[in-house]
This record gives sequence, C-alpha cells and structure tokens, in this order.
Amino acid sequence: MGARVIAAMSGGVDSSVAAAILAEQGCEVIGIAMRLSDDGAPRTNRRAACCSYDDFEDARRVAEVMRFPFYVIDLREEFAAGVIHPFVGEYLAGRTPNPCLLCNRDIKFARLWTRAQALDADYIATGHYARIERGPQGDFRLLKAVDARKDQSYFLYTLNQPQLARTLFPLGSMTKDEVRARARRMGLANADKPESQEICFVPGGDYAGFVQSQSRPGQIRRGHVIDSAGRILAPHEGIHRFTVGQRRGLGVAAGEPLYVCGISADSGNVIVGRRDELRAAGLRAAAVTWTATRPPGELEVEVKIRYRHPPIPARLTMTAADRAEVAFARANPAVTPGQACVFYRGEEVLGGGFIESAL
Repeated sequence: MGARVIAAMSGGVDSSVAAAILAEQGCEVIGIAMRLSDDGAPRTNRRAACCSYDDFEDARRVAEVMRFPFYVIDLREEFAAGVIHPFVGEYLAGRTPNPCLLCNRDIKFARLWTRAQALDADYIATGHYARIERGPQGDFRLLKAVDARKDQSYFLYTLNQPQLARTLFPLGSMTKDEVRARARRMGLANADKPESQEICFVPGGDYAGFVQSQSRPGQIRRGHVIDSAGRILAPHEGIHRFTVGQRRGLGVAAGEPLYVCGISADSGNVIVGRRDELRAAGLRAAAVTWTATRPPGELEVEVKIRYRHPPIPARLTMTAADRAEVAFARANPAVTPGQACVFYRGEEVLGGGFIESAL
C-alpha cells in the first residue's frame, strides 16, 4: 500500500494485469514500455512480436483505465548492442543463444532499476510468471510459478538478492486463465489479446535468414555436413543454419533419422549422427551466477538445459569462481552450447549459467 512501483508494460495482457493489480492495491504505479525494435507500423497480425505502436497503445489504454502515468522509453540502440549483436555472433560461432536471458539481464531489468532510482521508486514489477518469497533467515527465494505451463523462472536466474528484495511478480500465484479473467473484470481492452510466440526481433521466426541479413558476407561460415566418421555427406550454406539436436532441414538423405551432434566454427563442419550419439553425461557451464546464497563447491541439484526441458537430477561442482561442471544422474540428449542451464532445488531457483560444452 502506497509504495511507488515502476511497472514494465509490453502491451500484453500479463504485464497489463500485473500493473493493474498493483494499482488496485493502492500502489503508486508508473508504467513504462520499452521500444526495442524498429517495428513502428500498426500491426495487421495480432500474433506478431512486440514493440509496435499497437502494443504501446494497448498499454497506454490500460494506464488510462487504471489512472496511472505511462511512458515509452527508446532502447533500440542498447537492445541492438546488448542483444541483437550477441545473438548474431553466437549463431556465427556455432552456438544457439537465448536472447531473452540477455534482454532480461542487460536491458529490461537494468533499465528498470535505473528508472526506479531516478524516480525514487520502492520496487519494480513485471508480468513474469514466477514468485519471490522471503526465507526465515531474511534471504529472498526465487520460486517457480504456480502455473507450471507458464513458469518463467528459467529466464530470471540472473536476479541477485538485492534485486529480488525490490522486485514484484504479481502473477506468480495465478494461472493464465485467471489472469485473462481478471483482465475482463477490470475492463482491460487487451484481455483476450493473443500471446507473442516469436523472438521479438526475428521476423517470421526465420533465425537463419535474420542472422544472414545482419552479417557481412565474409562472416558466413560455409562447410560440409559430415558423419561421426568424418565422411562428407553434403555441403551446407552456413553453420548459423544449424543447432545441436536439430533433425529437420539437414540437407542429407539417409536411411535413418540423423541429428546435429556438433558444430565446428573453425572448420565449418556440421557433425550429424544417430540419436544415441547426442546423449551427454553432463555439461560445462560458464558465467555462472547465483540467485540464492552461493552454495559450497558441490551440491545436488535439478538442472534445466532448455526452457521447456524437464529438470534433470545432477551433481554440480564449481571448478572456478564462475564456472561449473554438471554431471547428470542419467544420460540425456542434446546439450546445446549457448543455451542456459538453470539450477533448481525443488521449486527454488539457485542460479545458472551458459552451456559451454557437453561432458
């Protein structure tokens, strides 16, 4: 009650309801939308990605209904430097990035904190599906959302204890159906707005085409698709068109299904093999950070190696200040360099890092 809160608003129903709930609870809400891309034209496809004028108008209408101020800040340059350029660079290096993690860490939350400090705000708030609870020792715990289908705690592992202390996730204990129902009761015009299913800056989900359009001709690494014995199976037009675990679009005719098992940026070779050749005993992680209090050198965890992948029981061993080895309790497929690995203990997020290689 009475707290000043900076609420991130994308124009979607989730962030709108999160901001509206806080306003109903008596918070002094200031809505902020972030212009990240150059898509300024009114939208004809309501399933398209974010950052159109339509999205900003949707957010503005919510702010008008709930009677709090709303602003749009232009972050296109920061977004290009901090998210788009690394995204392209990772694909050109044969890795598969997750740009939402960089966007959350380096753009959205970073700029929200800057605005919060400038406006003397007590908290920032977003429409993420996750929960924050205070533990008995006064520490803050980042937990999975009640709605397992929508849980976004995987994307939030870079938040630290001071940030968790001043962050609000009003939707963490709600289901998506409950959020839409709440929006209808509040009279919000975007209550039934479809969700964006794409990365916001990749038109039509064509990652390879986007990377090629953002690259100089000399950066595209062409080569061959080869098998694990080194036999050449086919030429290819660039390693940025492949990701570890990929099955379709390999350009190879074979008598059995083949999967991408490895990518060499040095040689330009894409190595394919049978499904059992994908199985890894574990992974090496870099840039490891902790949401919870930093654990000892070894601990038992459950690790998610991709957003939609179920948690895997594993033993985590710290090998340096920000590096770890994770040994799976059982062999698992398609450890993909460049993706995030996030460490859980039950419902709680402990921390995470970026996958460097398979063990």
